[in-house]
Amino acid sequence: MGIYLNPGNDLFYSTVTYSEIYVDKTMLISFTNKCLFGENKEICVSRPRRFGKSMAENMLTAYYSKGCDSRELFSKFQIAQTPDFEKHLNRYNVIHIDIQQFVSKYLVIKDMVARLTKELLFDVKMEMPDVTLFDETDLVRTLKDIFSQKREKFIFIIDEWDSIFRVHRDNAAAQKEYLDFLRDLLKGQPYVALAYMTGILPIKKYGQHSALNMFDEYAMTNQKRLAEFTGFTEEEVQQLCERYQMSFEQTKDWYDGYNVNGVSIYNPRSVTSAMMNGIFDSYWTQTETYEALKMYIVRNENGLRDKIIRMIAGEHISINTKTFQNDMCTFETADDILTLLVHLGYLTYEFDTKTAWIPNKEVRQEFLNSIQGQEFQTVNNAIHRSDKLLQLTLAQNAEKVAEMLQEVHSDNCSVIQYNDENSLACVLSLAYYSAQDSYAVYRELQGGEGFADLVFVPRTGNHNPAMIVELKWNQTTGIALEQIKDRKYIRCLKDYHGKVLFVGVNYDKKSKKHTCQFEMVEV
Repeated sequence: MGIYLNPGNDLFYSTVTYSEIYVDKTMLISFTNKCLFGENKEICVSRPRRFGKSMAENMLTAYYSKGCDSRELFSKFQIAQTPDFEKHLNRYNVIHIDIQQFVSKYLVIKDMVARLTKELLFDVKMEMPDVTLFDETDLVRTLKDIFSQKREKFIFIIDEWDSIFRVHRDNAAAQKEYLDFLRDLLKGQPYVALAYMTGILPIKKYGQHSALNMFDEYAMTNQKRLAEFTGFTEEEVQQLCERYQMSFEQTKDWYDGYNVNGVSIYNPRSVTSAMMNGIFDSYWTQTETYEALKMYIVRNENGLRDKIIRMIAGEHISINTKTFQNDMCTFETADDILTLLVHLGYLTYEFDTKTAWIPNKEVRQEFLNSIQGQEFQTVNNAIHRSDKLLQLTLAQNAEKVAEMLQEVHSDNCSVIQYNDENSLACVLSLAYYSAQDSYAVYRELQGGEGFADLVFVPRTGNHNPAMIVELKWNQTTGIALEQIKDRKYIRCLKDYHGKVLFVGVNYDKKSKKHTCQFEMVEV
């Protein structure tokens, strides 16, 4: 039914006992223990699908619930070593609600809320038949009566709290009614020891019905102290790669890239699937088809198309996340859609720099799937020709390479302005897109006495030379090559041994011509 009062630890027990891979995230409990009863007892955590939200809720339920004895289950995990482990273990009434199960059954939100209330009342009265109730049909008053007579508080754990805003995205009246229900149930109530909600979207901004403003929010734009619990950390993934004899380098390329408050986070669903299957592939995106992504990209709000192209080329784009209304239909700017894509997991966001980008290979492929229309034809042409361009570069065919770069630049001139080295970097990143399969590609990589514009480091199994590219505007290719050598950019290839191809590229603003020059060295 989706409602559990004082449940046993069956769900978490099954995860821990029968899952081939379980990564210990029990220190999240240490965080919630510090929030109990106080000003920060209302917590809303929003993350993309398959990022471990339900697992965390089942874990919290198993730990706090009076309905089970989970001491032995938790004894082998990190939380058992903390001072407060015994203090809060299995001490509380826990109400665990999966809102999605109710949304899927009721088209009318009033009916859904009524049914949810009825089931909660039934379970509460079954659990505590000795309490005298003023009004057996009033959920809030019933919980107050229980607290008043038994001095027992409740922990509320609410899964998919935002499903109404995704299913009934255009029904403002229904959304308001639902928010009122949650506000009346949780806000300022003496019986609440902890309220822990999870969903994909942050709490809806609704004028006075930003009604749940007592919640501390932990979203993909700022997970704060919960960053390490958002997905798998690098250390956790390294351990899994050793255990399953999988390439950490490839795992990082496919599933890393989520920057969560400075912590490098991997997609847990995808990492787990890759380890168990022994194959690197798109796993997480199978749960959210590219049609969902395409629906937002084709809107092209306020230059969104151009920003998407720049991100496909590897750029980090500045976005303002503050105007996003935390729903899936109110889009005033391109930044609103980009912020939604951050919450859905298609982009990652760095809080300090206020920039967003495509996190990894798995997600990049979804963007490519989503831009197959005519409006992105020039981008697709450049990407489809990128294999040939790489071959010509490795063959040091300066004339043909310059010619192809000029085609890409001209075709995408609305996005890639003819103005400076930054625009040339975008041209090259787009033109060499397929090189990412065999090279780790870095923009502005520090080495020697400055930053190399583009660096291509061969991946394991790629025996072609590394490449360092210097870009110039209204100068010469010779000056570009000399800068690579004079500033000792080769030092950015710290652990690399073998051939290195220096590539100098210049764009002449007057003639609108590109020129290219190569030099091969050995390190």
